[in-house]
Amino acid sequence: MKNFFRDFANSVIIPGLSKLAFAAIVFVVGIVLIKWGVKKIKVLVDKSKMDVSLKPFLISLIDALLKIFLLVSVVGILGVENSSFVAVLASAGLAIGLAFQGSLSNFAGGVLLLTTKPFAVGNFIEVNGYSGTVQAIKILQTEIVTPDNKVIFIPNGSLANSSIVNYSKKATRRVDFKFRVSYDAKESEVISVLKDIVNSQPFVLKDPEPFVRMLEHGESAVIYTVRVWVNSKDYWEVYYNVIEEVKKNFDEKNISIPYPQIGVNMVKD
Repeated sequence: MKNFFRDFANSVIIPGLSKLAFAAIVFVVGIVLIKWGVKKIKVLVDKSKMDVSLKPFLISLIDALLKIFLLVSVVGILGVENSSFVAVLASAGLAIGLAFQGSLSNFAGGVLLLTTKPFAVGNFIEVNGYSGTVQAIKILQTEIVTPDNKVIFIPNGSLANSSIVNYSKKATRRVDFKFRVSYDAKESEVISVLKDIVNSQPFVLKDPEPFVRMLEHGESAVIYTVRVWVNSKDYWEVYYNVIEEVKKNFDEKNISIPYPQIGVNMVKD
């Protein structure tokens, strides 16, 4: 009986523990090497001329593939044949597909986003009720940073099936204003003041030419519209400058800005 247990230990337990220990060492060392290798690859990718939107996606994909290769290697060290391991995965394919259908959808969405390119890293977008600058497009999710510096992680599957507003796609944008002016003010004077203001703005483009006209006879005021074109990066600078200058100049010219009457809807942009 003692010989039996000794032989069993020598032939089964000790080799099994040896395989388990070796597999554990390979796994730990492999994870460390993968982290090191991915960092090195990231440095090389960042220095390359590759599309900036593709870089984080490629890095995260390489990281995932290396970890899958490591897992298959560890399983092989434990004595499970790769063909058997693959067969088990194949037989469980339906269950795995159902369990990870969200992740697969996000992966497919990431590939679709990088192929169709509705936006790129650095673009300011609005989607699913969120607005922000795209920081990274990864294999499962896209990161955007809001103007108040919050990071939002949006699944790629959701992004690929949503309506996306890209404020950075075009080099120029139009800034629209509507100003309420008293009926007592002269139309020619109001238009002259508004034209002088927009023409004095250094970031307002001359072509297309700024547009200033009377828009509407409101319940308690005359509504004037101002439309100017700017480079996309200058949008908010021009917006706030014009708003401030209009109030200042209207006060200097004694052009009153009447309050909306109670029960009357305000003019909306």
